[in-house]
Amino acid sequence: MFYKPILLPLLAQVLLTFLVWIYLYATRLREMRQKSVDPQQLAHRSAAQALLQASAGPADNFSNLLEMPLLFFIAVLLSLILLIQDDLLVTLAWSFVALRAMHSLVHCTYNRVLHRFTVYIASSLLLALMWLRLGLYILTQ
Repeated sequence: MFYKPILLPLLAQVLLTFLVWIYLYATRLREMRQKSVDPQQLAHRSAAQALLQASAGPADNFSNLLEMPLLFFIAVLLSLILLIQDDLLVTLAWSFVALRAMHSLVHCTYNRVLHRFTVYIASSLLLALMWLRLGLYILTQ
């Protein structure tokens, strides 16, 4: 059986992205029905931002889940290629995913910027540590 512990946080991050995507469209479609917005009115992103304020948080969060986590996905794939599966890297990966889940929860609910930013910075620092770990391995092996 093929099992790599670093793949579990990767799968969790993918699941988080799909959950936010589902929540976004459930929220957005409900808001469109309530405001009687014709889908054609949303042909451009700026129109959606102006017309659909209630679903702006989930929409922004979905975009965020396709930004910094890209570096996470690359780091996990690189760790598989380099055969690095130490406890530190796996712990950093799980911690990153947990903080990204907290970031999504804040962003999609009460959206307090200071709370969201604090979690974002913490997750970004963990991601930087993952890359530092990978970089040190590459430079010393």
